[in-house]
Parts: sequence; C-alpha cells; structure tokens
Amino acid sequence: MKILTFTGSTPAEAFKKAKMEIGEDSLLIETREIQKKALGKAALYEIVIGIEEDKIPANYFKAKKPLSQQKSLREESEDILYDISSAAKQISKISNVTTPQFEYPMPKQSQVYYEPKELNEIKTEINKLTDKVKIIQNMFWDEKSPDIEAQIPPEFAEIYRLAAQSGMNKEHLNGLMRVTLEHMPLKMRENSTTVKRYFQTILRKMVPIRMETTPNTGAKKVIMLVGPTGVGKTTSIAKLAARYSFLMQKKYKVGLVVLDTYRIGAVEQLMQYARMMKLGIETVVDPPEFSTALESLKYCDYILIDTMGSSPYDKKKIEKIYECLNANNTEYHVDVVLVMPSSIKYEDLKVTYDNFSSLGVDTLMFTKLDETMGFGNIFSLAYETRKPISYFSVGQEVPEDLVCASGDFLIECLLHGFNGSKV
Repeated sequence: MKILTFTGSTPAEAFKKAKMEIGEDSLLIETREIQKKALGKAALYEIVIGIEEDKIPANYFKAKKPLSQQKSLREESEDILYDISSAAKQISKISNVTTPQFEYPMPKQSQVYYEPKELNEIKTEINKLTDKVKIIQNMFWDEKSPDIEAQIPPEFAEIYRLAAQSGMNKEHLNGLMRVTLEHMPLKMRENSTTVKRYFQTILRKMVPIRMETTPNTGAKKVIMLVGPTGVGKTTSIAKLAARYSFLMQKKYKVGLVVLDTYRIGAVEQLMQYARMMKLGIETVVDPPEFSTALESLKYCDYILIDTMGSSPYDKKKIEKIYECLNANNTEYHVDVVLVMPSSIKYEDLKVTYDNFSSLGVDTLMFTKLDETMGFGNIFSLAYETRKPISYFSVGQEVPEDLVCASGDFLIECLLHGFNGSKV
C-alpha cells in the first residue's frame, strides 16, 4: 500500500483533492489540523490516504528521466529560472490586458476604481515567483561551496551566505543554523523573508549586551580602557567623557587618569580634551601612584582611565597595567573595557582577548565600524567569550560617533552592512 498526503482549508476539501488526483479507491487513514484558523489566516488540514499501488493512476507520478538525460543542479535551475521568467512575463501581459474590463463605471463626481480580485491574485503569484528566483540564485552560491558541512535548505541559503561573508566563525554559524532549523516553525519556512527575520531574532538573543547605567547617588563609576596600540582608546575616552559630561539627562562630573606615559602625543591630546571640557586629569607613572590618582578625583561621578597601547604579545606592558590594578587599595571597583578594532578577523580578535584577559575584562568595546563591511567577527567573539559589548565607536568625531551597544544595531550591521545615516 502507498501512503499519500493531501492538504486543504477543510478536511472535505483535502479529501476532494485526493479523489480528483487518485480516484475513489483510496482509504482515509488520518486527518489532522496543521494550522489553526486565525485573523487573516485560513486553517490548514492534512489528510493521510492509503491506496494500493496498482490502483494509483499512471499519470499521478511524474516520470523520472533516464540518467543520461538528467541535468546538473545549475542547468536545472537555469531552466526553472527561464520558466519562471516566462511565466512572470505572461502574467504581467495578462494583467495589463485584463485590467480595464474590471473598471466599473461610477458617477463622475466620485469616480473610484476597485482592484479586482483576479489582479490581486496575479500580484500574489508574481511575489511568490520573485522569492523562488531569489532562492535559486542563492542555490548557485551554495553549489559553489562544497565545504559546507551541513546540507542547507534552499530557503536558508541567503542568510547562510550573508553570515558566512560577514566573517562569522564557521563553527558558530553551523551551530546557529542547526538551532534555527530545529526550532523554526514549518510555516515560517515558506519564503526567505520570514526565514531571515527568524534568524535575526535568534542572533539578537545570542549577543551579550551590557546596557548603559548611571552611578547611584553617592557612588561613582571607574572605567579603564585597555587594548592594542592604535585602536582609538584615547579618542574613545574623549567621547565617553563628553557623553557623561554633556549629553546625558544629568551632567556628571568626570575625571581622567592617564597611564600612557610612553606616548607623549597621546597624553597631550587627552590633556587638550580635558582643558576643553574643563575636566580634572591625573597622570600615573608607577603603580603605587594609581590609588593616589583615584583619590584625587573622588569628587567625580565618573573616572575614566586611559592606558598605554600594547601589542597583544607584549606581556611586559600588559603586566604594567595589571600592577596598577593590583595596587588599587581604594574602595572603587575598576571596570575594565577591552577596546578592539572591528576591522580585523575573528582569529586575531580572539588572540587579543586571550592575551588581555589576565586584566579581568568586564566588557568589550569595538571601534572603526565605519572601516569594515564584515561584522560577524564581533558576534563570534562576544558569543565565544560571553563578554557583553558596551559601546561601538563608528567614526572619529567627538562625541557624536559613539553608539551604546544593542543587539539590533549589531545584527543590522552583520546582515546589511554599516549605515552611518542610521546612527
């Protein structure tokens, strides 16, 4: 016996389809509701039919071509694209020809034209064809990628391609695809738009973000920025100082501490910012001076600490920063923010994080978002380390080019690229 399934908006409609396609010699085995009726959405039922194989009409199954006549995926897809294109042209031609006959005459003073039901159905079919074309185009990309471990359904090819090209770690991407495939409702797989929307939701839930908070009354926040040379720590310090001093609901008192005595230019730059914004500033040469500098700024709500830039492999400079943190005998907790450029690949970000992790990194900050097209590396590092992201620096302007981190912002950049006009 052969088992077949048919669907319809009611069990009777599904059974009628079965009779029309395979005749009367069938046995109804099961009826089940696979989609409940909701506002603007019809119910969907599925029936399971059993029928002896010798009683199935000969024209029910499409004859399979001999192996010698079968085409490759690319050739078959090109044929489908041609057929879809031809069908779309025919539908457009029909819609243009038939539209006038549905225009009902109305009095001149209130002439109104109603869109006919038939034309609306044609538009719906064209939208479906457009989505199928997109799916097939992404299947071409999928065919060129033989190293994909899991078999990705055609509807998922577009988001897989976008995420892979963004620089996301492949293991993370494959894991995300497995989660998406396992938990995504079948009804949402009908087109690539709903697939992308669901994938975006999954990504947002997996990005750790620390929301910005302000100091409690009588308390203060001490924030130290650490990271490699040239990532923009000093500029980021200036942006944060301006934000806390002028751009929030309350104008907080901000003080600066400089550990970067190796780079005279950087110290002078920060001192110039301090003079412009009328901020207190202290310099630290040796670790024992660190606590003294913090106590000197105890009147401040925020104390921002700039550190010497260091190669991730220069352990001596990293140890010098650690010695300052270790010498802190005040009651203030120092929040360590690791600053990294978004323009380097995930593997380099991971090495940087590993070598600075001895400082007790609390959050991550990414700079130079306006200098790259791929953001999957940022997602992968946050996902791998489980360290929350606190800020993004998106340009050189002080204080404008600073964005409080959010999952929506990062995922939008990851799938569609950075758009400065939306900041």
